[in-house]
Amino acid sequence: MAENIPTYPDLAGKVAVVTGGSGGIGAAACRLLAANGARVAVHGRGQARIAAVVDEIDSDGGTAIGVSAEVTDFAAIERMRERVEEELGPVEVLAAFAASGGPLPGPTVEIAEEEWRDGVEGNLTSAFLTLKSFLPGMIERGRGSVVTMASSAGRVPTQAPTAYSAAKAGVVMLSRQVAEEVGPHGVRVNCLAPDSVLTERTRSYMTEDQVRRWAEAFPLGRMGTPEDVALATLFLASESSSWLTGVTLDLAGGKIML
Repeated sequence: MAENIPTYPDLAGKVAVVTGGSGGIGAAACRLLAANGARVAVHGRGQARIAAVVDEIDSDGGTAIGVSAEVTDFAAIERMRERVEEELGPVEVLAAFAASGGPLPGPTVEIAEEEWRDGVEGNLTSAFLTLKSFLPGMIERGRGSVVTMASSAGRVPTQAPTAYSAAKAGVVMLSRQVAEEVGPHGVRVNCLAPDSVLTERTRSYMTEDQVRRWAEAFPLGRMGTPEDVALATLFLASESSSWLTGVTLDLAGGKIML
């Protein structure tokens, strides 16, 4: 948990859904939202991982439930949304962070068609379907804040797999397009584009020496943490960013400046 968590009083009592909330950046966002008084639906795939985040929030005095759904299946997302609304109430904050699938890094010409489709489905179609499910209620109620998850790979060429990069660039444009559509209805949509973040998964395959050397590529001299991204999520979810929509925030330690 980040120290000195900023307080956004308007988040207290709001219902927030975080897809991909069972680990890494998503779990950090769940914890910070709950610490601000939001009632959080923690979405993920592994029940044990979901339960661990929910239990941590509960033990800290927050309110959370665990939910699961395949985010490339619209009917499954709809069932999840209905359950959240039934147990917690109308959703006012949506962090669409879930992503999966796609090929390993390598030449574009060597990507199999199925790998390409998996990459686009798991990283772009999943965001589209999540927004498609939750936006109608926000529009009807005339309020809501959506935060989507892109990547530095969707902002500039990197060594990331082409399907992943293309999909994340699509998330950026999806967010901008939808922000323009729903702005007149009082709903905001913003996007985060992190660079290298030291999640549990990243730490599992990087040595301390590799982390130190990787950090040298950033003007700020370190890799990001899940809390760095979660703190930005907190700001964009709150009314402190009430005049921001359609923005893509590069969380890259100065490595990317657009």
